[in-house]
Amino acid sequence: MRRKQALPLAALLLCAPALAGTAPAAAVPQSAPAPAPASGGPLRILLTNDDGYDAPGIRKAFERLTAAGHDVTIVAPLTNQSGTGTKVSNAPSVTVKHPEPKVWAVDGTPGDSVAFGLAEVFAAKAPDLVVSGTNFGPNVAGLATHSGTVGGAVAALEHGVPAIALSTGGLSVPDPVTTVNAMGPTLDFAVKLIDRLRSRARSGPLLPMGVGLNVNHPVVGTDGKGRAAGVSATFQDPQTVLEPDFTDAGDGTWKMTVKVDLRPAARGGDVEALSTGRIAVSPMNGDWNTGPADRAVTSALISGLRP
Repeated sequence: MRRKQALPLAALLLCAPALAGTAPAAAVPQSAPAPAPASGGPLRILLTNDDGYDAPGIRKAFERLTAAGHDVTIVAPLTNQSGTGTKVSNAPSVTVKHPEPKVWAVDGTPGDSVAFGLAEVFAAKAPDLVVSGTNFGPNVAGLATHSGTVGGAVAALEHGVPAIALSTGGLSVPDPVTTVNAMGPTLDFAVKLIDRLRSRARSGPLLPMGVGLNVNHPVVGTDGKGRAAGVSATFQDPQTVLEPDFTDAGDGTWKMTVKVDLRPAARGGDVEALSTGRIAVSPMNGDWNTGPADRAVTSALISGLRP
């Protein structure tokens, strides 16, 4: 996902020790005093994911966010939709199940689920926040571009609703039980982050219009229950991470395998943070725009060109 250039994310993470329980690697200058915590009722949260409505991550997220006092409704895919990115289905109909109170299962992608949730479940009033996840495994670098978890958050941003994508996992692949254990610390941090957003927003929007957060929490400790080393304000590392490899079978078909090709991490990026046991928090937007410097390069490129 492309990043907005002027998001005051550093200010959001100013009190990283309060969010992660540890000291930050470097102090972030404070431009203004943090406001006092806002009063008011719980946030109305649409909770989605790409692993399916009954996956451990989303159920743990529902329990933890509800315990924190928020009004949470699951609107998520009926089946596993990992890797679907921002896909929106083009089918004449979509099947939706309502298996239990506060839970809707959409036979489609995370984007379909969020679209249905905003149009039908939250038709009277949009939610205060869409949370997508927590996902199995990281969504950093090029993985984020293809992630259904991130795609669900982007779908919310396209409709003007603040969104957070949550993922649990390091760049190595621990066993599933360890990752499930690590979802506990992930969601503890998510609750702190949401509280910080609410306290800073006062009565306004939780995030600037069109801007979301992509949060990646590492797996720490052999059991996954360890505390992260800190919190970093990051950007999406430009490397792809996954590289397809094709083998010619000689009969007009090719065998495709996808390999992990992890290159040295960009300094300050999400890969670097995660590889050092830190939580990576990256701003993202859903409209694919770049910053002013990139637009200046484009202007110089086409200067003098004529149709």
